[in-house]
Amino acid sequence: MMPKDAERAYLANLGAQGVNHSLNKPFSDPECGIHLAAIGFIMRLLPPPPARILDLGCGGGWTSIFYARLGYQVTGQDIAPDMIAVARDNARINDVGSRTDFLCGDFEHMELGAQYDAAIFFDSLHHAEDEALAIHAAWRALKPGGILITHEPGEGHSQSAESIAAMARFGVNERDMPPHLIMARGRDAGFTGFRVLPMPSLLYSTFYQPRDYSGRWFSKRRWKMLARAARMIFKPDVREGAVVVMTK
Repeated sequence: MMPKDAERAYLANLGAQGVNHSLNKPFSDPECGIHLAAIGFIMRLLPPPPARILDLGCGGGWTSIFYARLGYQVTGQDIAPDMIAVARDNARINDVGSRTDFLCGDFEHMELGAQYDAAIFFDSLHHAEDEALAIHAAWRALKPGGILITHEPGEGHSQSAESIAAMARFGVNERDMPPHLIMARGRDAGFTGFRVLPMPSLLYSTFYQPRDYSGRWFSKRRWKMLARAARMIFKPDVREGAVVVMTK
């Protein structure tokens, strides 16, 4: 099965449990707290409501629902018809049907016109077969001055045990999608004004996760944490997972 066919069949392969999981995300996910932090940071990067938002690879629509509940007018896109059906149910259940619409199609080949103030790939661009086509399509969908936000894993993602298992079981793409690759494709598409921001998961592991700093004040462990924090501020690592913001 080709990866795009596998994406279309993904929910069917998961069955009823997958539908329930999609309808209840992010609260059905073990990483719920991190997902909530991530969507909160992304909301702070967006232009104010009622801007028009394009949610690319929206799956069951939980991200679209969050944007709509904040007052945005949201178009959610996904390649899988059954995912779009779940997303529409999700919008109805959450009473945001008037602020959402959903379309089924391939985000590598969209022709939507320059009508959106912002577009977002939230953990979806790394499933693309051709990220350059997807980023070009997002550029075309944005108004002049619009922004593209990506929240994607970095180098090593495709070799993680979870990714290898997903590719073997479902046939989907699980690719590395580091900031340097996203920005290179963005420049080719015509984007400018690049920002690389740390993932909430990285902020958690650096600052929130409990650590034992007992012993000397200038211990090796403490210096490593300080160095990591300094890199986030002054020189973000363009190889690891990050939030990337690009302006049209």
